[in-house]
Amino acid sequence: MHVPMKIDDTAGSLKRAHRPYVLATVVRTVAATAAKAGAKAIILEDGSIAEGWIGGGCARGAVLKAARDAFADGQPRLVSVQPEDLLSELGVTPGEVRDGVRFARNMCPSKGTMDVFIEPVLPLPELYVLGASPVAVALADIARRFGFRTIACAPSDDQGAFAEADERIEGMLLPANAAGERYIVVSTQGRGDEAGLTAAASATGAYIAFVGSRAKAASLREKLAVRGLPQEALDRIKAPAGLDIGAVTPEEIALSIIAEMISIRRSSVRGHEAGNAASDGAKTDDRKLERAEPVPGDAVSTLQDVTPQAGRLTTRLMAPLAAIAALLFQPAASNSALAGTAERAVPDHELLLRLHSCCM
Repeated sequence: MHVPMKIDDTAGSLKRAHRPYVLATVVRTVAATAAKAGAKAIILEDGSIAEGWIGGGCARGAVLKAARDAFADGQPRLVSVQPEDLLSELGVTPGEVRDGVRFARNMCPSKGTMDVFIEPVLPLPELYVLGASPVAVALADIARRFGFRTIACAPSDDQGAFAEADERIEGMLLPANAAGERYIVVSTQGRGDEAGLTAAASATGAYIAFVGSRAKAASLREKLAVRGLPQEALDRIKAPAGLDIGAVTPEEIALSIIAEMISIRRSSVRGHEAGNAASDGAKTDDRKLERAEPVPGDAVSTLQDVTPQAGRLTTRLMAPLAAIAALLFQPAASNSALAGTAERAVPDHELLLRLHSCCM
C-alpha cells in the first residue's frame, strides 16, 4: 500500500537533486513469479535499487543490464524474461531484440515469465549561456521552451537582462561537472570574448559554440593559444554558432543555435532507432535525408541525397513550421520579417529541408 508513495517520494527527491534514475515497472507476468504486474523499483546509476522491488535474482540481472543501457542512451526499453523452452518456441536467443523487445532467460525453477518496462529519467540538458548580449538573452528565453535547463553566466550588473533563468552564475567560471548533458554558448559579442572562450575551452560539453564570425573566432583562438590554452580545446569550439539559415536578428540567430543543439541532442536517438532497425532486419530506405556528423568549424546541417519529394515535403512541413514560428516570435510582424529574411537567404525548400533534417 505504501510502496507507490515511497516510490514517488524517492523519485521527487532525485529529480530535485538533478540525479538520473531508471524506473522499472513489471507490466506482465505469466505463471509463478515473485513480483506481480504493477511492481516498481527505482534503480540508480551504480546499479543499486533505491526504492521498490521487482522480484529476486531470476530477473534482476536482465533488468539491471537493461537499466545500464538506458542510462547510456537515454532510451526506454521492454525486457521479457522467459524460461529457455519458451524462448526456443519463439525462436529467439537470450539478449536478442525483436520488435522492440529484448529477451532474457529465466534460470529459476519457477519457469515464470515477467515483462519489465525500463524507463530512464534523466536530468534536463543544461545550456550555459556566457554573456548578456541580445543573442544570449534570446537564446536563454527560447531554450527553456525546448526542454533545456538554462544557466545565465554574466556579471552581476548584466543579470537583469535575463527575465528568466533556471540558475545564475555571476561571471563566467563554469562548474567542473553538470547534472545533465551540457551545452555551452559564448555570446559575449565584444564584452568579455576572451574570458568567455577561456571558460568554454576549459569545460566539457556535447556542444560548445561561439557567436561570432569565423575570422573573429580564429583571431581569438590565436591569442588564447599564445596564452597557453590547448589548441585541441580551442578547436572544439564551433564558430559561428548555429545552423546556416540566413539568420539576421538576435531571435533568428538564437533559433538557428537551438536547431543545431537539438540536432546534436537527438542524434543519439536516431542512432538508437537505426540500430534497432538493423537488429530487427529492417531495410534502410536510402532515399531518406541524412545529417553528416558535425565537424568543428563547419556547418552541421549537410544534406545528402536530397530526394525528388522535396516539393511535397515543403508543403507538408509548412504548416507546423509556421506554427512554431508563431509561437516563438510575436507579434505577427516579426513572423513576416523572419520569413522574408529566410526567403532572401536560401530557397524555401532548402531551408525547410535543413530544419527537417535537424529537428525531425
